Amino acid sequence: MLQGKNKKLLEYLINYYDLSLIDKAYFMAIAEDIISHPEFQKRMDNEKYPHHNTTSLGEHIISDAIVTYKLTQKKNYNEQEQKRAVKIALFHDLYEFPWQNSTIIKNCTTNKHRFTHPIEGAINAATWYPELFKEKESAEIIIDGIIHHMFPFPVRVLNKKDAQLNNQQKFEQLDPRIKDLIITSSMRCQIGNISLCPSKFKEGRIISKADKIVSQEEDLTSWNGLIASVTRKNKKLQK
Repeated sequence: MLQGKNKKLLEYLINYYDLSLIDKAYFMAIAEDIISHPEFQKRMDNEKYPHHNTTSLGEHIISDAIVTYKLTQKKNYNEQEQKRAVKIALFHDLYEFPWQNSTIIKNCTTNKHRFTHPIEGAINAATWYPELFKEKESAEIIIDGIIHHMFPFPVRVLNKKDAQLNNQQKFEQLDPRIKDLIITSSMRCQIGNISLCPSKFKEGRIISKADKIVSQEEDLTSWNGLIASVTRKNKKLQK
């Protein structure tokens, strides 16, 4: 269960995005167990996991999930589609390490955070929430949505070349079926070491739209956030 400042932050976001009491209940029924996980809670600390400007990674993810929920209502998604879309939103940025002011050195551009973090998110989601990846169709839809949520920005292809994933060991320990889904999704519309395509499924495409809405709000209203999104450095956080 959520407690303390994280519970207050969640309540703030629900009010900020103007969810009704009924919508809050529906959203929490999908999201609460995911948000309550210790690894997700860790990412709600804006000192350990800053995301855009000084927004915590967890705050960004929850914002995406709420906006996704509202968009699926507008588009009349059925209950199953809505649940899958919100889960994709809650998993899409569960990458391993903070990207701002990172000192992790990668040997080529396509191995850097912006190209590899969707894959890390899919790996961590399948590692921490394996029960949500048991059903074959849902697993494929959720994984493909996570991996291609940055479209039109490309994602790294998992091929025989080392992608220098920060959670490579977790990837190796995944169920072979899940590993194959991640690899196959990353190879769609392959151009060299990158994949450039939207999600095959509407659940993934709508979370991609929600992510752009939230990120623009976080970045474009803050000079530090805008600079950080381009340079990967944020002087405001260097202390």
